[in-house]
Amino acid sequence: MPQPSVREPLSPWPFAGLVGLACVAFCIGATPVAIGAPWWAIVLLGLAWVAALLVAIAWFTTRPRAVVLLPVALALLWLAVVLAGARYLGWSAP
Repeated sequence: MPQPSVREPLSPWPFAGLVGLACVAFCIGATPVAIGAPWWAIVLLGLAWVAALLVAIAWFTTRPRAVVLLPVALALLWLAVVLAGARYLGWSAP
């Protein structure tokens, strides 16, 4: 009879990455209220968030430490879009 396989302990890093993605989702959702960003900017940021979530799911077991970098990269993208929109496109609070 074959021996049961031993499971490795779960890494906390992918869970932290998913919590970070949830935080970035709230930032993206609050962007039109806070700075009056147009709908197309929110849709593009939302698509970037969905793409990051799909990558996080794919990397959950194969690259657990890399999942933590996804919300950091997405938060930097969000910050760049908000600052560029406010500076060059005239977005301001409604």
